[in-house]
Amino acid sequence: MGKVLLERTENGVVWLTINRVEKRNAIDFDVMDSFKRVIDEVEGNKSDKVLVITGAGNKAFCSGGDLSVFHDLHTKEEAYQMLAKMGEILYSLATLTKPTVALLNGAAIGGGCEIASACDFRVASENAKFGFVQGKLGITTGWGGASMLLEKLPYDKAMTLLMTANRFSAQEGQGLGFIHKIFSEQNLKVECEDWIQAYVEQSSGVLAAYKQAAVKKWESANLRDRMFAEINQCSILWESDEHHEAVQSFLDAK
Repeated sequence: MGKVLLERTENGVVWLTINRVEKRNAIDFDVMDSFKRVIDEVEGNKSDKVLVITGAGNKAFCSGGDLSVFHDLHTKEEAYQMLAKMGEILYSLATLTKPTVALLNGAAIGGGCEIASACDFRVASENAKFGFVQGKLGITTGWGGASMLLEKLPYDKAMTLLMTANRFSAQEGQGLGFIHKIFSEQNLKVECEDWIQAYVEQSSGVLAAYKQAAVKKWESANLRDRMFAEINQCSILWESDEHHEAVQSFLDAK
């Protein structure tokens, strides 16, 4: 089985599942390429109406970038190349002309929260936890997540998530406006499908028109430029001793 699973339902829902349970569904270059391919397919396929991103198993939605792979990136230039690649993918996800949903089936950590921030809606299992923990590794959000989050949440709530680098429960996330709906762990996919139905019932043209209105707002706010300024800032921090030492400590503790 591949690192990314794809399922299409008869009513137009596309399920993209990150399938790296042994790596807590971490992102590597293969997963990035699969994300890009699926986003491009969904954009061009008229029968696809909603894209749902989730993780395999019930422990992790996505633990962010695969540190065992990306720890080999040492310089600002090496880091920027990787960060910008995923930044482009997440900008295309954010501006997809179809509704997008992040289904947090488990922990969403670091870059996993950035993927969730790129989606229109974030729903979660009752036991899910999430955290923009990049600060604990001596870096900031590196895929444009802060810029996207600031478009989705009030300033104080976004900064609470970003600046504390804490982990939050799904219930706390709902109070902060990051999580829109919480489902039971036992019936997670079924409850999510039921919730999505109200969107699927609308015409593709109506869904695309509303999404394009949002994209116009983000374009006027220079979202893409802000995301890449953020990515550049992260790449500067990436080559610091603080970051490399923190990552090495994390890997040694595993």
